[in-house]
Amino acid sequence: MELELLEQSVEENTLNHDILKTRQRAERDSFTPNLSIRVHRALSWLKKSEQCEDDDSRFTFLWIAFNAAYAQEWSQCSAIPEKDRYQTFIDKLVSIDKAGKLQHLVWDEYSGPIRCILENEFILQAFWEFKSGRLQEQEWRTKLRTAKQAANHALANTDTSKVLSIVFTRLYTLRNQIIHGGSTFGSSANRSQLRDCTNFLQKVIPIVIYLMMDGKNEVWGDPVYPLVNSM
Repeated sequence: MELELLEQSVEENTLNHDILKTRQRAERDSFTPNLSIRVHRALSWLKKSEQCEDDDSRFTFLWIAFNAAYAQEWSQCSAIPEKDRYQTFIDKLVSIDKAGKLQHLVWDEYSGPIRCILENEFILQAFWEFKSGRLQEQEWRTKLRTAKQAANHALANTDTSKVLSIVFTRLYTLRNQIIHGGSTFGSSANRSQLRDCTNFLQKVIPIVIYLMMDGKNEVWGDPVYPLVNSM
């Protein structure tokens, strides 16, 4: 019965913490220690996000869930830029995703949150570099045009991994804005992009966790903060 519910949830894209937790409990003895701690931590933050009613909190906890899933040990963190690290992570997920769950998500959501995210200049880092005086207007406009061309090229070539990487690059700008105190809780200034980004994360994070459990034989790397049991 639980397996049937899991398969139905995958098919209908209605995965949530409780369903994923049931699978995790059933399979965790076969997980490597690194995968086990990543899935356990990511699920805990996913659960917290589902308990929140405001998008500021939901987005923050969903991003932490994503970070718990993919973040690598410090030496690798310092050597590889953030966007390259999650590009590598997304590439691995897509290679595991034999049923095309991520591909279906991208194309199902393209006319909704994903299109809005890709077209929103306020979550392109170059916009804020222009506003702070680090870029001239022409430079900013060029970066905006280049970003749109890259997104359109990835979409035209059904490059799921690249589309997701570009979307997460936009989300990372919003993440920085919120985490570093660059926005006001409950503000009306950034509601549309926050809503679209939160809705996207709410759908993609459960799939990420699901695919990690599918890839239990993959090497996921050491987490940034390993579990330490106090004596």
